[in-house]
Amino acid sequence: MRVLCPLLLLLRLMPLELAAQSKPDAWTQNFDVAAADWTDRGRNPYFILEPGYALTLEHGSERLVITVLDDTRVVAGVTTRVVEERETSSGELVEVSRNFYALDRRTNSVFYFGEDVDMYKNGKVVAHDGAWTAGQNGARFGLMMPGLPLLGAKYYQEVAPKIAMDRAEIVALAETLKTPAGTFTHVLRTTETTPLEPGVRETKSYAPGIGLIKDGDLLLAKYGGK
Repeated sequence: MRVLCPLLLLLRLMPLELAAQSKPDAWTQNFDVAAADWTDRGRNPYFILEPGYALTLEHGSERLVITVLDDTRVVAGVTTRVVEERETSSGELVEVSRNFYALDRRTNSVFYFGEDVDMYKNGKVVAHDGAWTAGQNGARFGLMMPGLPLLGAKYYQEVAPKIAMDRAEIVALAETLKTPAGTFTHVLRTTETTPLEPGVRETKSYAPGIGLIKDGDLLLAKYGGK
């Protein structure tokens, strides 16, 4: 068996979208994944795609419940895993989104293929703002979480022109964060922006083996599987 030198092994495992860091101001938005490398389930260190796994984040009366469903959906020819996000405020439903993700088994990176969105008011669906699907109207899949996170990496999570163009920059890899669900170390933190809303910035934090533990003011209150 041929043995790769450490540098070649690193380059092989490194997501292609993060390999070139020579342009610090460039946001990567094109990603190359072989058809045979897609899978709809797996475990990235910071993003879990295992049916039944769930996260609950809370802040005051606001709650976000993220659940990896048993459901799959074929998007742009790729079988993706459906992850539901259910947002409530004071017990009232605010938004339900069904997000479509797939994992590249070669790099262990998680990619984002779109979402269906239902926004609620007084218990009724009133809008579908932000909904998009890769392969439709010029939209393409984006990178949700690299398998090999690099400090300073900048990449698009959504590539749906004029609809959803969220992008993330990894700004920390070794933070410690206390939440109601526990204190976590080696926390990865991102800053998210979008050219569709200049000046708007959001932060998210992820713990290894857990996933999202902070989203804005929301903090992890509970996590686990079936």
